[in-house]
Formats: sequence, C-alpha cells, structure tokens
Amino acid sequence: MNTPIYLDNAATSPLHPEVIEAMVASMKSVYGNPSSTHALGRIARTEIEKARKTVASLLGCSPSEVFFTSGGTEADNMALRCGVRDLGVKHLISSKIEHHAITHTIDELEKEGAVTVSYVGVSPKGILQLEELEELLKMHPNSMVSLMHANNEIGNLIDLQEIGGMCKKYGAYFHSDTVQTIGQYAFQLNEIPVDIINGAAHKFNGPKGVGFIYIRSGLAMKPILHGGAQERNMRGGTENVYGIIGLAKALELAYRDLDEKQQHLRRLKNHMINSLLESIPGVSFNGDYDGSSLNSVLNVSLPPSPNSEMILFNLDIAGICASGGSACSSGSAIGSHVLAELGVPSERAAVRFSFGKQTTIEEVDFAVKILRKILIPA
Repeated sequence: MNTPIYLDNAATSPLHPEVIEAMVASMKSVYGNPSSTHALGRIARTEIEKARKTVASLLGCSPSEVFFTSGGTEADNMALRCGVRDLGVKHLISSKIEHHAITHTIDELEKEGAVTVSYVGVSPKGILQLEELEELLKMHPNSMVSLMHANNEIGNLIDLQEIGGMCKKYGAYFHSDTVQTIGQYAFQLNEIPVDIINGAAHKFNGPKGVGFIYIRSGLAMKPILHGGAQERNMRGGTENVYGIIGLAKALELAYRDLDEKQQHLRRLKNHMINSLLESIPGVSFNGDYDGSSLNSVLNVSLPPSPNSEMILFNLDIAGICASGGSACSSGSAIGSHVLAELGVPSERAAVRFSFGKQTTIEEVDFAVKILRKILIPA
C-alpha cells in the first residue's frame, strides 16, 4: 500500500526528524530522576530547565511563568479549575464553539455550583460577537474569560490584544487555549494582555503527551495534581523529561521556519479553495475561511450527495487522512458541536483538511480529485 496522504495536521503533526534526534540522544544518557540530588538527577533537572528557558525565550515571558503538563487538555482544566478555586472567580465567560477540554470542564464546574456561566454569541461564520462580550464583562467585571485563539475545527482566529484589553478594562482574567497557534505564530507574551495560555507539543511537530501552561507572574494559583514538589509545586509527578526536551526542540524549529511555513500553508489553502470551487458544484466552506483564519485549516462543506454520508471512510480507502470536524470527536457518532452552533445544515457533510509543512500541492490536487470522484461518480 502506498503511504497515505496526511491532511489531518490539526489533529496531530508528524515528529520533526531533529526532534527525534534530540529525544533519542536524551533517552540514551539522561535517565536520572530530576528530583534526585545526585549527579544523574541533576543532569535531568538541568535539561528540563534548559527546555523551560528555551520555551520562555521564544514566547517572550519569564521561565518562572512556564509549567510543563501532559498536554493542552490538562492545562485547560488547570486554568479553569485553579482560576475558579484560587482567584476568586465566580463567573466564567466563554463560547459554545470552544474545544471540549473547555466546554466539558465548564459544564462540570457549573454542575458543582462553583460558578455561573455566560456564553458569547457567534455569527454564522463563527465570528465572536465582541459587543456581547463587552456587555457580559460590564455585568460580571471580576470574571474569567476563556476563548480559544484559533478554533480547531474551522480555523477562526480571535484578536488576543483586543479581547485581552477588554478583559483588563473590566478587571477580568483572560485565558486563551492557544493549542492550535503555538508554533504557528510568533508570541511575545510580555506584550499581550493575556493571563493564561497553553500549548501541546504534538501540534507543532513535537511528541504527544507533553505540553505547557503559561501563568502570568503574580497569579496565586495552586496545583490540581498533588503528590510531589515538581514544577515548583504546581504539578505533582515525575516530569516527562524526554517529552519536555522534544517540546522545546520542536518549538525552536517551528520559530526558525515560521515565515516560510506560513507562506507555504497559505498557498496550499488558497490552492485547495480554488480547486474545489472549480471541481465540485455547490461546495462551500465553514468558518471565516477567507478572513481571520488559520492558514493550516480548511473546513469544507459538501453539497448533499448519496455518497457524502461515508465521505471520511471513502477518503480513507483512497489513502487520504482527514477529519470530520474536531479530532477529539472524529471517532464519535455525535456530530460537531461547532458546526451545530454555526447552524450548518445537517445534510451537508463537513471535512476538515489541515496542512503541514510537509504537505505538497500535488497531495492537495489528489485529494480534490478523489473528493470529486466520490461525490460526482462518472
């Protein structure tokens, strides 16, 4: 069988060869427990702190503001749960198109009676209604706002500066799930009015099972995982040393190639949009695809067809890896909560194609060709 064409980079991305090299080298020599005080423990501790300094330097913050986690989901839970418990937050403001790591955590906090919740409305293109957000902030000035920087299903981007400034004006804390944008865009956190963000290494060609949370200095937050003094008493449990080394290396490489990668992704996205419009009558696109949107994500809305119900299966058979909405729901019979909130008709199947630095124009052309063949058989 030929190697599948991978167009699901928003779900996870392939490991960069240099990341593999860095991790393998560390596995051979860095095997001490970072909490041990002997020589091998100190070597492991030094590697973790080197990685922390690398991440902090790239993101424009202090190393003391970076804490390593198991990934974005843990960091999202930590941001909301610690924010409510430790910062005196009694009201959360979010949207109904957030990742389930946010929406499900908010649901649980609400069930527990810990907070009340308000949701900012979105347009049919998934654009946040910022006038509504300001009204909610006026009503609940000491709340926490949690809005993702880029939507993982439709790619929509929000303006961190504008929303962060609004939160600051009304004395609210601002958390943004930046899992889809870390490694894709440059951040200078000392210049952005955001209190908490998070990232996951596997989204920017790093290893799975490791991520980080940035907590602005001065926020008195306590851990949700107890058991040890790791991560400066913020996360109990022996650190994932090899994963942390891989994360830092992956972020370093992502920043090195940032401009070139963004230009490449934009070309791929524009090419696929134009090719689909030429090839498939009635095709359209979900989200703000031609506005403020990720270059790496294109959510395609397909015209009703007898063959569209099994579209992902048929693409897979043809050797094309893509998703139907969020990767975290792609194995579920439940449809996309994001597309439902946008009012996308249920009879229109949706496929999320997401590109990486390794994706080629030829692969995009093949995917368009197969999609047309499935929907419009000869």
